[in-house]
Amino acid sequence: MKLKWLSGVLAATLMLSACGSGGSNGASGEKQEGEVIKWKFGHLADENHIWHKTAEEFADLVNEKTEGQIEIQIFPNNSLGGETDTINAIQAGTADLVISGETMQNWAPKAALMAVPYAFRDLDHVKTVVEGEIGEEIEKEITEKVGLTPLYYHTRAPRNLTSSEPIESPSDLKGFSMRVPNVPLFLKVWEAAGAKPQVMDFNEVFTGLQQGVIKGQENPVDLIQSGGLYEVQKYVNRTEHVYSWIYILIGNKQFEALNDEQKKAVTEAAAEAQAFGEKLYDEEISKIESELESEGMEFVDVDQDAFREKMQPAIKDSLKPEQYELYEKILEVE
Repeated sequence: MKLKWLSGVLAATLMLSACGSGGSNGASGEKQEGEVIKWKFGHLADENHIWHKTAEEFADLVNEKTEGQIEIQIFPNNSLGGETDTINAIQAGTADLVISGETMQNWAPKAALMAVPYAFRDLDHVKTVVEGEIGEEIEKEITEKVGLTPLYYHTRAPRNLTSSEPIESPSDLKGFSMRVPNVPLFLKVWEAAGAKPQVMDFNEVFTGLQQGVIKGQENPVDLIQSGGLYEVQKYVNRTEHVYSWIYILIGNKQFEALNDEQKKAVTEAAAEAQAFGEKLYDEEISKIESELESEGMEFVDVDQDAFREKMQPAIKDSLKPEQYELYEKILEVE
């Protein structure tokens, strides 16, 4: 991430003094010199996941660059609550950082474009969009409407459908109950494809599959592994319906409460964490499929064109005019 927009915000506020305290430090007000700022950072992945390892690196870098003025405590495995819960907690001032993506469309409609099915050809296409004008437009709306400032991002492995029986085409989805995240578009496209989707927090998915409440779910392979879903699912069906990215975000109030040197340190740490996370992704994602296979999962090739054809009308019907316009711009990006 070029962090162009975030750097612009930092430059614009360079002459301003700090204006409040971070969420985890209690009531707002001017920071006392020497006071340690403590931030709570919640996310859904486990301790072995790329996101968590990169979050740890980011926390260490922030602490080092601020000479101990900022400490970040990380809460993996949704231990601060689900993604939406953590966003609400940041807005309320009881948490400070979160990892989030398309879920933010519930506040910022353009965030829906972070995970529209079959919008992105591959990860290079994703990176070009994130680091260009479209990405800046999405970040700006997130900051203004969600109250969160993007710091850095992770590209994600494509989302695939898991199941206990192989699924090769939409015709195999009849009566198939499945979990989707709290993203209205995901509900509609999977309904259009023939499934019976329902919203469920990720921390409930394993039990839901185990107890037969749902028959499947869709996620990138890293979260399939992180969530231990190989214990309750047999097949990874290569729908590859979503290539996307996800942001690491801090509450606007928490970021704005920092003095200029602290803002600079956090921004620099974010850029370095970005590079660290990209290296981890390249090293680890390629290993995960073979590890899932060793746990007994089978990968199934599917008719992606058939899934795309079934989902396309729901995409057009679901997106508002400004969202669909942005969607078409994404398709045109080379």
